[in-house]
Amino acid sequence: MNKPLLAALSSLAIAGLSATPAVAAPHSAKAAAVTVDFAGTVSLSNCSGSVIRFPGSADTDPALVLTNGHCLETGFPDPGEVITGQSSSRTFGLLNSAGTKVATLRANQVVYSTMTDTDVTIYRTTTTYAAIKSSYGISPLTVQDTHPVAGTAIKVVSGYWKRIYGCNIDGFVYRLKEGDWTWKDSVRYTSACDTIGGTSGSPVIDTATGKVVAVNNTGNEDGQQCTVNNPCEVDANGTVTVRQGINYAEETYNIPACFTTGNKLNLSAAGCTLPKP
Repeated sequence: MNKPLLAALSSLAIAGLSATPAVAAPHSAKAAAVTVDFAGTVSLSNCSGSVIRFPGSADTDPALVLTNGHCLETGFPDPGEVITGQSSSRTFGLLNSAGTKVATLRANQVVYSTMTDTDVTIYRTTTTYAAIKSSYGISPLTVQDTHPVAGTAIKVVSGYWKRIYGCNIDGFVYRLKEGDWTWKDSVRYTSACDTIGGTSGSPVIDTATGKVVAVNNTGNEDGQQCTVNNPCEVDANGTVTVRQGINYAEETYNIPACFTTGNKLNLSAAGCTLPKP
């Protein structure tokens, strides 16, 4: 997993990593029309995240924040564990387009969190999209409700590091195993997205549409097989592949179907495939 702050700083010191963002792949003229910046992203105490809405969300709905399951303040959910409706008072630093913190948002609930099949946490905040827009001029990022496509140009926007990585979706992983956890149909980046600790929870944005297609979560650091911080790929036949230095994200297209009017979670809704408690 893309580790929290202390581990990330250690990695930087050891590896001598530059703070320069990876350079995005060239875009077509159409793709270049969408500007991807920090607006709507957030910084957490140890991770990155973003203010998100779904295609059916209303401006008056409570604003939601998306990050990783392994960024949950109460610790990693166990394999098979799904958390819903857990009280939270976590705070998030809301960033503008330049990456400057303009406000502190506060959660009142962990709406959904798991590290089973996927790696996501969704918080409900104490404010609305309309109030954020009115006060700070910042709109949420919309979560795409269709499966991402291989070859798509993407940017991974880290509110924690205030750094943007650019690359492409290299392909999809049938099963991604890391330690005790297994994720399904994960996104594999091309090598230019060399994300580090603290980028966990960053939105993965399609540069042609500006929509969120995944949430950044891990990478193979040391070339080990299926250990923590060294995920391995497992295909449908059980063949294991290790790609040292390659990073991954978890798809988000299946999340909107699980939310109904008022941004309320309904895991029994038609089309909802998220793991249930």
